[in-house]
Amino acid sequence: MSLSLKTEGDQHIIVTRHFAATPEMVWRAHMEPELIQRWLLGPEGWTMPVCINEARPGGRVRYEWAHPTRPGFHIEGKILEVEPYHRIVHVERMFLPDPTPENHVVTEFTPDGHGTLMTMRMTLPDPETRRQMLASGMDKGMETSYARLDALAAPAPLAS
Repeated sequence: MSLSLKTEGDQHIIVTRHFAATPEMVWRAHMEPELIQRWLLGPEGWTMPVCINEARPGGRVRYEWAHPTRPGFHIEGKILEVEPYHRIVHVERMFLPDPTPENHVVTEFTPDGHGTLMTMRMTLPDPETRRQMLASGMDKGMETSYARLDALAAPAPLAS
């Protein structure tokens, strides 16, 4: 159940991943701060001491990551659309510490067999920004986080 990443045109990155959990649970894991802080951590050693997600159109997003030996960073953004359990549209900028260009993100959660297919479509401002993002190794950090989400959100096995 690993992440698939592809490009489209000059400015798009499309990420897909299957999760064993229901669309409701995967959507909640993307919207509820107490769940986000448990899985959206990237490589081992990182924590998210600040997690703000005002899960409504016009709501603010701010995630701050910390590491004991590396400089921290954060994301700021705004939620544009919310369709519970199906779709989230937001814009975001990373601060590393300087801000990156704005990234427009549409994330959809579709029932798929016994779980959920998540499709995330990122629209970046230009080909160079996309190239830099792809060169950063983002897929490895995302998959590490998504594996945590899968473990957190997967249904518990039935007792025999």
